[in-house]
Amino acid sequence: MRLSRYFLPVLRETPSEAQIVSHRLMLRAGLVRQSSAGIYSWLPLGLRVLRNIERVVREEQDRAGAQELLMPTIQPAELWRESGRYDDYGKEMLRITDRHEREMLYGPTNEELITDIVRGTIKSYRDLPRNLYHIQWKFRDEVRPRFGVMRGREFLMKDAYSFDIDKAGARRAYQKMFVAYLRTFERLGLKAIPMEADTGPIGGDMSHEFIILAETGESAVFCHRDLIELDALGLDIDFEGDLEPTIQRWTSLYAATDEKHDVVRFERDVPEADRISARGIEVGHIFYFGTKYSAALGATVAAPNGELVPIEMGSYGIGVSRLVGAIIEASHDEHGIIWPDAVAPFKVGLINLKPNDARVTEACEALYARLGAAGVEVLYDDTDERAGAKFATMDLIGLPWHVSIGPRGVEKGVVELKNRRTGVREELSADDLFARLTQS
Repeated sequence: MRLSRYFLPVLRETPSEAQIVSHRLMLRAGLVRQSSAGIYSWLPLGLRVLRNIERVVREEQDRAGAQELLMPTIQPAELWRESGRYDDYGKEMLRITDRHEREMLYGPTNEELITDIVRGTIKSYRDLPRNLYHIQWKFRDEVRPRFGVMRGREFLMKDAYSFDIDKAGARRAYQKMFVAYLRTFERLGLKAIPMEADTGPIGGDMSHEFIILAETGESAVFCHRDLIELDALGLDIDFEGDLEPTIQRWTSLYAATDEKHDVVRFERDVPEADRISARGIEVGHIFYFGTKYSAALGATVAAPNGELVPIEMGSYGIGVSRLVGAIIEASHDEHGIIWPDAVAPFKVGLINLKPNDARVTEACEALYARLGAAGVEVLYDDTDERAGAKFATMDLIGLPWHVSIGPRGVEKGVVELKNRRTGVREELSADDLFARLTQS
């Protein structure tokens, strides 16, 4: 993509309303623009990041055996009355009346709607287990939306729902999602630590939050240092096999948010040198809640003995749009964003240092075409901006690799490659650069 044709409204000054790093950088880098309090339009660069996160989340859900569907944003109020949550949910729920005076709501979550789908279609234990998920916009009318997409009112969420004949099956479904979440966050360049959590308005008696460490996190977190070193991607995971050893590996060490923190246990079980006290951001939450919704909504199946029993259920959420902000909070410097490779909107930022020099432009155009033909996503700065401004923009938007071509390099037959994360620069021939960027 040529920057001269790309809609990238970067800001040189920090907007006064932005209180945390991710909000400031998302506005400055042209990822989003606020529509109203807690509601944002996603601009082209931000949407590319959002779609990349969706892709990783979707791949890991599919790998774990979940199946994708798509439910609507607007739900009928009567389903929530059946479950007993319509009045209990409070003012965070946006309630709507349509032209026929039917009561509707903008869904903050989908337990009721997915249970309604299942109760109308699954009648026998032979049709279980199932895990169904979608990636859809949600709305919760936060009383004080703040921190950009970290605490917005409208947000994109992956929510999955498991259905099993008994508690043993439900526990296996929970374990699959637990491991899928570990893999998902690590692929996104994040080290997410699972911590026991309260179930809140979702309900249930087993729950884990997945927390990444960041200075601006909303929660105080306490954990064993070894959890930071564990590698989810290095494990040979068989989702149809025994996942208990993997679960134990991540839950046997101390990890708790301030709500669940036990000072005595922390100091007793964790050597002082291994204690981490930090701030954390929740990026995912999983729940097992048994028959809370199936019993209320009459979602039953015939068991092997013919008895009708309520389905055992769990739900599993990942804040996809929230992850954009969380990744920035965990990965930035004083110059701007540093995107992990998996979510970067483009892999390479190509900078033409002198567009009015025919030889420089010819070298840039040749490399741009060659990388594009090899499937490397490139943002090519072909504008007439001064070099310093071009470097600042590339640092701000955080693409993993920066390639600069100028008159001196053309004379020497080299281009300059910069690693955005490390800041290391090196000069390479065009062929060596091409090999590096197509193999990394």
